[in-house]
Amino acid sequence: MAETTESLSSLNEDHYGLEKVKERILEFLAIQKLTEGKGKSNILCFVGPPGTGKTSVGQSIAKALGRKFIRISLGGIRDEAEIRGHRRTYVGALPGRIIQGIRTVGVKNPVFMMDEIDKVGRDFIAGDPQATLLEVLDPSQNNSFTDHYIEIPFDLSEVFFITTANVLDPIPPALKDRMEIIEFSGYTEDEKFHIAKLFLLPRVLSSSGLDGNKLKVADKAIKKIITLYTKEAGVRDLERKLSEIARKVARQVAEGQIKQLLKISEKNLSGYLGPEEYELTLAQQKDEIGVSTGLAWTEAGGDIIFIEARLTPGQGNLSLTGQLGQVMQESAKAALSYVRSKARKLKFDPQFYYKSDIHIHVPSGAIPKDGPSAGVAIAASLASMLTSKAVKKEVALTGEITINGKVLKVGGIKEKILAAHRAGVKTIILPKENKKNLIDVPEEIKKQLKFKFVDHADQIFDDVLVT
Repeated sequence: MAETTESLSSLNEDHYGLEKVKERILEFLAIQKLTEGKGKSNILCFVGPPGTGKTSVGQSIAKALGRKFIRISLGGIRDEAEIRGHRRTYVGALPGRIIQGIRTVGVKNPVFMMDEIDKVGRDFIAGDPQATLLEVLDPSQNNSFTDHYIEIPFDLSEVFFITTANVLDPIPPALKDRMEIIEFSGYTEDEKFHIAKLFLLPRVLSSSGLDGNKLKVADKAIKKIITLYTKEAGVRDLERKLSEIARKVARQVAEGQIKQLLKISEKNLSGYLGPEEYELTLAQQKDEIGVSTGLAWTEAGGDIIFIEARLTPGQGNLSLTGQLGQVMQESAKAALSYVRSKARKLKFDPQFYYKSDIHIHVPSGAIPKDGPSAGVAIAASLASMLTSKAVKKEVALTGEITINGKVLKVGGIKEKILAAHRAGVKTIILPKENKKNLIDVPEEIKKQLKFKFVDHADQIFDDVLVT
């Protein structure tokens, strides 16, 4: 028990929050202790946006376990020989990265982190590295892993494998089935503030040759950086902004311009970081006809999107712009079919389709967008356009829609809610099946928002359209 407590203390020293991740590590330690180190090592897969601490948690696990740490990046690998090694008949043959890493650290039981497993490629000639990983990442098979270079079975069962990914979709189902998925969600503003105070700022000051006697960043200045200078799920950009301040101060100290403690406050922050990059409230500034607010999930976390719909004279043609993927285009068509079927209820001209063209646009056209979760937001935008009733600016929607109006569950709920909160949204409409996902959302965020859960699109119009 004492070892477990010490390990938790070690994890807490390196990371703020991440309670579920820490709990899973303690469970692993408990099993190892009860089985005297002979327990089966499950393979963990950390999934989440960039900058949320996936790689650094792996290092902390190794520290907590007292094991050596190895990290390799699988991003862009297209040759299965990178994993299983080359046969000795090839010129310049080498063992695979697994055996090379274990040889480097000189132990059989390291913590072995494989970064970016979702970005592994495949090649028709060189083979499929993901298929090779099926054996490596299977506790029931990897006790006799064979590298083509050494040509004898090697026991990998004592290795604690951890993989990381930004999204799960590119990972084959068979490989996904061999790993235990642990999700790293985006951080709230309060969590970012504590991470900056406890970890990022001390690290930045140390790497810049400064200390607390030369530079001090006020709490309000840190919060301003978080809200007005960054827009991310993780904390990488936040660290870059702090580093930018530290570099400029370090230069002033080196040139003799500063000889005493410099305090960075809200007032002088722009002198070091320039004008504010983002607005505090990103939601619509006013109620508009044909413009709804949707919630999206990307590899970088949650975000809000605006969906615009307009009618122009024509013959019922549908135009979709904004770099929409195939799935999102199909969602728009399904939403249009559903809204057309509600002409009598919504009280608009059912013959509009024969004398007008419909244009649906999602701004930020340089960014590709895809997925079904914008379906209800598109339906709200179309209904607003056809009824000439504005959409309430403080309402955001997410959910997949069918042509019959059913609202189906979607993913990334926590990230979407955090994005809505950052943007100043007050009410969020979610699929009823996603109600259980609110357990992952911090209580302080939930208290500031109003939620409505629906299973049919008929239920959204009273809350979305201005009467």
